[in-house]
Amino acid sequence: MDKKFIAAASAALISGIALAAPIELLNVSYDPTRELYRAYNEEFTRYWKDKTGQEVVVKQSHGGSGKQARAVIDGVKADIVSLALGYDIDAITFTGSKLVNRDWQSKFPLNSSPYTSTIVFLVRKGNPKGLKTWEDLVKPGVEVITPNPKTSGGARWNQLAAWGYILERELGDIKKVRDPKFKDEVKKAEEVATDYLRQLYAHVPVLDSGARGSTTTFVQRKIGDVLLAWENEAILSVKELGPDAFDIVVPPVTILTEPPVAVVDKNVDARGPEIRALATEYLNHLYSPEAQKIIAHYGYRPQHPEHADPEDLKSFSNARLIKLEALYPSWRVAQKVHFSDGGLFDKVYAGAK
Repeated sequence: MDKKFIAAASAALISGIALAAPIELLNVSYDPTRELYRAYNEEFTRYWKDKTGQEVVVKQSHGGSGKQARAVIDGVKADIVSLALGYDIDAITFTGSKLVNRDWQSKFPLNSSPYTSTIVFLVRKGNPKGLKTWEDLVKPGVEVITPNPKTSGGARWNQLAAWGYILERELGDIKKVRDPKFKDEVKKAEEVATDYLRQLYAHVPVLDSGARGSTTTFVQRKIGDVLLAWENEAILSVKELGPDAFDIVVPPVTILTEPPVAVVDKNVDARGPEIRALATEYLNHLYSPEAQKIIAHYGYRPQHPEHADPEDLKSFSNARLIKLEALYPSWRVAQKVHFSDGGLFDKVYAGAK
């Protein structure tokens, strides 16, 4: 047989195998989304195969949200990021290689947040310390588990939830916080809130790097009386370990958390237009009825609850939720005030220990 023919046939075969090989996407996400994206990835790969005939393998990376953002900045070739808060995607946008375009938050519906959540208290069965409000967390003998806000997005939400509650308690109306007419009143309330945070961190025996690590500390290592937790993480703990192990306590006022998603523009464009289209569809599909049902099942609040199983919706609390915008004009401002080097967290944590 002609050697040229054999070589050409081999090349065609190899090319065919290459074309048939699954395309890989890497989603760099934060700690508590492991179970959610495991289920969603199965749904999406089925959807994409039915639509295009193409096989897709979605790989996941999980860790503290701030730590994950840093990893992408430092060179992890993420195609997609699904992080705990907008600032962490902004960090990828404005740092180093500027991997994400500045208009990322307008690329998908609802500020690129296909689901929301909030912060609740997970306590041991029967709530032996009687913890119901933010004030209860700083009573003598109470140990509080929360992650490190330098690396964990959930921890930053925890701190802002406590901060917002104290400000509202002192001011009587959260709308005063950003109204210049109440500047002096707000300053006094912030002094009270700062002192509260100092007391709160004095009750924290260990700071894990991420929300899932803190859940392990509380649930498996049995350290602490209360875990400040994502609502979905608390729901998962009760589902997995049974209602006879833990109770969820919802403070009367907490915060609306909005975990956003984005395509990592420079990385996908370097791989070609077909990857851009695939990554975009991966995030768009999170808003589909099928995905919104999965989101609710795994304890996140779907943006379109009409697509969720009514039984899953019963898991969500009715607490009043403060929005970040009631406290600060953007996550970048909140980050600078609270979590940058020398910011409020550094000051109160040093004073608490």
